[in-house]
Order: sequence, then structure tokens, then C-alpha cells
Amino acid sequence: MQTDEHGLPTGAGGPAAVRHYDAAIHALLHFRAEVDAETSAALREDPGFPLANVLSAYLGLLTTEKEDARTARKGFRKFRARVDASRLLPRERAHIEAVERLLDGDLLTCGARLARISEEHPRDALALIVGHQIDFFTGDARSLRDRIGGALSAWHEDDRHYGHLLGMYAFGLEESGHYDRSEEVGLRAVEINPKDVWAIHAVVHTYEMQGRFREGIAYLDARLDDWSTGTLFNVHNWWHYALYALEAGDTARALEIYDDVLHGPDARETALEMLDASALLWRLLLEDDDQTARWAALADAWAPKAREPFYAFNDMHAVMSYVGAGRITEAEKLIASRESYVASERPGVTNHAMTARVGLPVCRALVAFRRGDHGRVVELLYPIRHRVNECGGSHAQRDAVQRTLLESAIRGGRFDLARLLVSERINVRPGSPFNWLKHAAVAEGLGDRAAAAAARAAQCQLRKS
Repeated sequence: MQTDEHGLPTGAGGPAAVRHYDAAIHALLHFRAEVDAETSAALREDPGFPLANVLSAYLGLLTTEKEDARTARKGFRKFRARVDASRLLPRERAHIEAVERLLDGDLLTCGARLARISEEHPRDALALIVGHQIDFFTGDARSLRDRIGGALSAWHEDDRHYGHLLGMYAFGLEESGHYDRSEEVGLRAVEINPKDVWAIHAVVHTYEMQGRFREGIAYLDARLDDWSTGTLFNVHNWWHYALYALEAGDTARALEIYDDVLHGPDARETALEMLDASALLWRLLLEDDDQTARWAALADAWAPKAREPFYAFNDMHAVMSYVGAGRITEAEKLIASRESYVASERPGVTNHAMTARVGLPVCRALVAFRRGDHGRVVELLYPIRHRVNECGGSHAQRDAVQRTLLESAIRGGRFDLARLLVSERINVRPGSPFNWLKHAAVAEGLGDRAAAAAARAAQCQLRKS
């Protein structure tokens, strides 16, 4: 029986199919486009190769786009129609069950099935990386950490992908608030494999969450050739660079990155990349920086992606683009569509609950913000501020929602609430100039001019240092 490079048996028809499968997993761990070509090559060698069919389905389902999911569903059904599952290996059957739950929109059960595979086969790299992404899409920080941490003891320093496991673990540690350990593990992962863009991303997140923007810029500059081109993930890491630029007060540099990378002429216009474009421009909108032309182009790109409900996190960022472009009617149309969706019965569909509990309140709040109804924004966002993670993404990505709540609290005269929110932020990230700028605004609102002046001085000093 053929085995993959991690020593696990496969039902592949020959060694060539397995070589392509191993190459596909390697490319996937590097977020390289070659993953598609290698998966297709494995299927050409053996159209009935179970794990290659499973991998192909996962790739289509994890783009968070409805059309890709339709294509994946169609292809996987053809495979299932011609395979006798009873003749497959137990691990292959378990992956098929996980894919089927994902096809049904049940991310949580899919994640649980993958966790069971990892429990029994901790060296199954496919189960680990797909499970890690499911945890990310559902905002489950503990699983982001423990799914990988629970498998690490079965891996060794001389495994080709050991460093990639460390990179995933570092991200889980960061999302769980273990910043010192995350930095240590992430740096070790990059030391093992300098091209591990997910590990670089984990280190960058750690610096972001501590307000260490100068170190973040220096780290990304030093490793520019390792992360900035050649992967499907370079756009997101450029987004992090743009966030650092905003903290440094360099809006021009952030917009240069936007135009060159996030949503420039060569943009691929995938939902996962347009999220970053929306999130960057929304931070500027909150500071009354008018980017109407950029918003208009982005809203045009979001329109075909947001016609149907599929992933609430995408909906939120599509609404940001409509609001930013002044196309409130389109934002309201999307909201009405999701209200109808939530009113229907969708048992087991994870996005249904995401939309009801988080997606819709956030979308409504974004429209209310544009209308200047800051009391309504607070009414919508304050009750859900500790469960925004349920719609997926990272702490850094979801901060756009938290900033919206804070800004409306300030503009709506809710200074006691704003003081609380700013105090929370500063005591987690005292090195963030943005936090001190907002502390100054709150202090002014409370009539404490001395505190406002001190906060502004702290903000200036942090940007100069």
C-alpha cells in the first residue's frame, strides 16, 4: 500500500499520484498556487484517489465563495457516486464525512470530525491544516491553539513540515493571548523555514496585538523577499504592513499599499483579499478620511460576491464597501436578503447562526454609523462585542468592529462607555498611538483637558520613537 511522506497509508493507485499529493500538501502549507496544479495532477494519475478528491473539495470550499463551493460540491458528488466507501481506509472515510459536513455548511461538525482524525492520526497534515482554517473561519481561538498543540508531540524536528506546524501553533497561541510564547514559537518556525508565510503572519499578529508596530515594520522589511510575492497570502501580509503604517501615522504609505496590492489593477478580487481592502479603508472612514473613489471600485468588486449568503464575515465587509461608497440602498438590500435568510430554517448551517448572532447586527451598525445614528450603533454592537469572534477572522481583523463601537460611543456622547473601551485597549496595547489618540478624545469629552494633552503627547512620542 502506498504511504504519504508522513508515513500514513493511502488508497492511491500508484506512487506518482502520491508524489503529486505530497507536493500539493507542501504547496498548501506554503499557500502557493501550485496546490491546484499538483492536486489536479494527482487526480489525473488516479481519478479515484480518495485523498486527492477530498483535498480538491476542501480547496473549493475554503475560499469562502459561493460559486467555488458549488463547483466543489459538483465535483465531489461525482466522486462519491463512483466510489464504494466501505472499501476505503477508515481515515479516508473520516475525511469524506468531514467534507460532506462542510458541503452541508456545517463548519463546526466538520471541524470536530477533523479533530477526531487528528486524535487518531496526528501526522495527517491535511486534517491539521484544514482544521486550522476551519477554526479560523469560526473564530475558535482555543481550537486554533489546541488542535495543533495536541498533535505536535507526534512530529519531529527533522520532519519537512515540522516548522509549518509550529507556524500554525504560533498563530493559535497569539489568538489565545499567549503573546510571548507565540513570538517564541513563530520565530522558531521562520528560522526553520524562512518561506513559511503563515509563521511570518503569526509573528506579525503578535506584534500587532501588543502595539509593537515599529518592530512589526522592521520584521516585515527584513523578510520582504520571503513573504511579499509568490504566494496566495502575500496580500494579507501587506495588509498587516498597511496597519502598521496607519499606527505610525503614515496614511500615504498605507494607501500606496492599497493601490499597489490590496485592490490595485492586478488584484485577483477574491473575497479573502477584498476583506483586507474593506478593513483598511474602513479604518480611514472612521477617521473621516474620504476615499470615495476607492470605495466605489471596491463596492463594484464585492457586488457579485455578495449576492447570496454564504459567510457572514464576507457580508460585513461587503456592506463596509457599500457604505463607504455611499451606496446605502445596496447595503440595505444585502441586509434585507440576510434577514430573509435568517428567517428560514437552516438546520446545521453554521453561517445561519453567524449571520443571526453577529453578521446582521454588525451590518446594521455599519449603515447606522454612516447615517450618524451613533446611539443605534452602540445599541447594536455593545451587546455583541465579546462574541464578534463567532463570525470568524482574527482579533486584528475584527478590530474594525470594535473601533466602530468606540468611535460611535465618542461621537454619540457616551463618554463613560468610551472611557471603559479605551481603558481596555490601552491596558492591553499601551504602545498603540491610536489608543492614546482615542484616550485624548474621551478625556476631552469628559472635560479633562490635562489628561487629553498628556494622551496626545503620549501618542506623538510613540510615533516618533
